[in-house]
Amino acid sequence: MMEFGECPCTGKTLVRLVRPAVLAILAEGPVHGYVIVQRLGQMPMFRGPSPDTTGVYRTLKAMEEEGLLVSTWDTAQSGPARRIFEITADGKACLKQWQRTLKQYQKDVEALLKVVTKSVEGGRHK
Repeated sequence: MMEFGECPCTGKTLVRLVRPAVLAILAEGPVHGYVIVQRLGQMPMFRGPSPDTTGVYRTLKAMEEEGLLVSTWDTAQSGPARRIFEITADGKACLKQWQRTLKQYQKDVEALLKVVTKSVEGGRHK
C-alpha cells in the first residue's frame, strides 16, 4: 500500500497560501523574519516540520520587490542586525483580495468535498 505521509494529497504543500499568511501576520504589525517563520509554523495548514526558512525569506524578498512589504535593518539589539518586515498599503490591498479569493476557494473546496465524499462513500460503483 502507498505511504501518504509526504504526498501532496495530505495538503502539506499549500505553498501558494504562504503569501496571504505572511500578509496576515504583517497586518498585525512589523516583525523580524524569524518571527514570521515561527508564526507560519504555528498555523494549522502548515503543520508538520518547520517551514523552509530559506523559502520563506525568498518569498519575503519577492513580496518586497512587488511592493507588498518593506524591510528595514534592526541594529538596536545586540548581536547581528536583523530585518524587520512591515506590510505596505499595496500589501493591505492584496490581503483584502486574498480574503475574497480564499472565501471563493472555501466555497469551491466545499463543492469538491461533496463530490469526493459521494464518490468515496459509495456514490458510484463499478
